[in-house]
Amino acid sequence: MKRVTVLLVAAAALAGCTGKKSVEVAAGEQRVLTRVEAAQKATVQLTEEFTSEIEPYRENDITPAVAGVHIDRILVEVGDNVQKGQLVVSLDPTQYTQQLVQLKTVEDDYNRLRPVHEAGGISDQQIEQAKAQLDVQREVVANLKKNIEVRSPIAGVVTARNYESGDLFAQQPILHIMQIDPLKVVVNISEQYFPYVKVGMPVDLAVDIFPDKEFRGTVSLIYPALDPSTRTFKVEVKVPNASRTLRPGMYARTRFNMGHKEGVLVPDVSVQKQVGTAERYVYVVRDSVAERRSVEVGRQVGNRVDILSGVAPGERVATTALSKLYDGAPVEIKNE
Repeated sequence: MKRVTVLLVAAAALAGCTGKKSVEVAAGEQRVLTRVEAAQKATVQLTEEFTSEIEPYRENDITPAVAGVHIDRILVEVGDNVQKGQLVVSLDPTQYTQQLVQLKTVEDDYNRLRPVHEAGGISDQQIEQAKAQLDVQREVVANLKKNIEVRSPIAGVVTARNYESGDLFAQQPILHIMQIDPLKVVVNISEQYFPYVKVGMPVDLAVDIFPDKEFRGTVSLIYPALDPSTRTFKVEVKVPNASRTLRPGMYARTRFNMGHKEGVLVPDVSVQKQVGTAERYVYVVRDSVAERRSVEVGRQVGNRVDILSGVAPGERVATTALSKLYDGAPVEIKNE
């Protein structure tokens, strides 16, 4: 019995010595000197930027109805402005002229038969046949006139001319015309914003070639279906261009204001990225101890970042000496 008592006393003494040593190590551990800043609750504007190319609002290839005809005259040059319905190309009128002569003959025959019919010299069927023949010939002439007088279906500017007067039309369009006032920009927007984008919504536009100028457009069309591979939907933005400053093919940045939300902002310097992963984290200081927190980040607002999850308003995050911190590190707050 006495022997057992001695062993217990010895074990207790050993345990006491071990505990004392652990406390001494913890007490001697150096604290990390850092600054902290409280996470702030704030209203965050949901402004999203998307990039795309500027396109003509409409464009059209000028081609005759049939191939193998000679081009009589091309009435415009590259860079010329044209109006809707303006005559831009005339084709070889030979066939049209022949049918026009034939129309005159048919009209004369019909006009000669009308008084004969009225006098009872020919039947109703005969005059109706003559009238039908006249109508057919008039339609033939009208169609030929459309074919030899090629007009622009849109108002715009000539951007390509592929033939000269006298050439034989093959397959390549004679002219290409673009409507550049207004212009349009087609952008792909993430599906999360589908409820916020409306027709008529104003959109700000910027181009690198004119860094000091701001342009304004409006949403003119929202495509009804989403792309299942990218989870995006297309939006067409109509951009006025009366001054012709903007041109098709320019690279543009469009900014959409989707409204606002309540967010939690922390200094951007406090957010760290885990090497080799996409994880973002901060150090929250509580009771002079650093706690490593994974966070989901939103948009940049000046020198702050909106934290979507991981930090609550009022919690203090470390902003300096971040490379020295670790989860559970003792800290001393500077100038608190």
